[in-house]
Amino acid sequence: MHRARTLYDKLVDRHTVRKLDEHAQQVLLYVDRTVLNEYTSPQAFTALRIAERPVWRPAAALGVVDHVNPTVVGRIAIPEDAAKQTSYFAENCRDFGIEIFDMKHAMQGIEHVVMPEIGLVLPGMVIAAGDSHTTTYGAFGALGFGIGTSDIEHYLATQTLIYKRLGSMRVTLDGDLPPGVRSKDVVMALIESIGASGATGYAIEFQGGGIRALSIEARMTLCNMAVECGARGALIAPDEKVMTYLSKTVRAPRDELWRLASERWLSLQSDCDAIFDREVILAAKEIAPMVTWGTSPDQAVKITECVPDPRMQADPVRRHAIERALAYMDLRPGQPVNTIQIQAAFIGSCTNSRIEDLRDAARVLDGRHIASGVRAIVVPGSMSVRRQAEAEGLDRIFTSAGFEWRQSGCSMCLAMNDDVLARAERCASSTNRNFEDRQGAGGRTHLMSPAMVAASAVAGRLADVRQLVGER
Repeated sequence: MHRARTLYDKLVDRHTVRKLDEHAQQVLLYVDRTVLNEYTSPQAFTALRIAERPVWRPAAALGVVDHVNPTVVGRIAIPEDAAKQTSYFAENCRDFGIEIFDMKHAMQGIEHVVMPEIGLVLPGMVIAAGDSHTTTYGAFGALGFGIGTSDIEHYLATQTLIYKRLGSMRVTLDGDLPPGVRSKDVVMALIESIGASGATGYAIEFQGGGIRALSIEARMTLCNMAVECGARGALIAPDEKVMTYLSKTVRAPRDELWRLASERWLSLQSDCDAIFDREVILAAKEIAPMVTWGTSPDQAVKITECVPDPRMQADPVRRHAIERALAYMDLRPGQPVNTIQIQAAFIGSCTNSRIEDLRDAARVLDGRHIASGVRAIVVPGSMSVRRQAEAEGLDRIFTSAGFEWRQSGCSMCLAMNDDVLARAERCASSTNRNFEDRQGAGGRTHLMSPAMVAASAVAGRLADVRQLVGER
């Protein structure tokens, strides 16, 4: 008897080593690969050392330094604590036989940029890593999710995890995106619509003509930020765009293995009659460039709208959340968001630092200069992205416009190195989270697409990229 299944169900079923309860809601799950960083892995390695356990399959892991490293050219003057973290990470990778891209490696970069660009993320895989934005890999039809330190230890020792099955949510994007609207705007519109916990307990599958029209890099942005509405997995069925992208990577299969694999990968789809636990439909024509005004990714509006008034919110919990956010962000109810002045602009992070993101921002900045009083930096997602951008002359566009051109790393996304906001400094940012103190103690973050960051840097305030470059 045919049982229709979603793509998520198929991936979990194929990776289930053992069912741990009667209804298989909890399973022992085989995990194909992981990526490790210097910030979330030390405790796991220490526990392995204490227990005298080896890593079960070292070749299935890649170590990347990305969180605490400086991004200034030359990577000089690394703080003592960061130096200790990176040194211990290098020692762990060496002792346990794991390949590492350290600060000086030619392929160094942010983990969720490096893994796809070299071809280590393949359709049908399950990938778990110590970072919540591992959901990025869903752009390739791979199930990626974040795990904690104890889970990292369990994975390294056994190549498996105890896993609780999620519900399934389908998000359909109908129609073509209007000019000036990017995938960042799509996912921000989704988060604003269903809330920061709206997909908690679910794995999202993105479908629809609007999704199929997106590039692979745009899909990565979409899946990356799915975690910001609570999803612990995000998937897009692989198609020919995925095959084209992977065929250019250095570690994807080759020759006959590629032919066999790609045929298999293209069959990874939800059954046409599969039933999802929840359905969400987005009309592409109704989406506009988005910006956050508050301190949670769901506190967002269209750039043409105003800061909300907490008095209009009937729910006392939500009203209090709005009031707190307004106080922290120093904004007044009813204020048009396109009048909010900024002092900083940041383009980077695992969400929006790939070559397409940099090209998009550079198109806005070409022939223009950032406003007086704005400090602006751009941090490519990997050294490979940086080299490609320089080969295309994008670095010259950024520096001519007044941006600092940096080396790769997480940087101001989470303020673990010297790239931080000053207290009360307001930043237009292409990152994924606008929590209190996220980019620096007392710093104020407004999330948006790289093109919107560029437009805002030029205007000196939150600005509509469509007005600047005539996209209508």
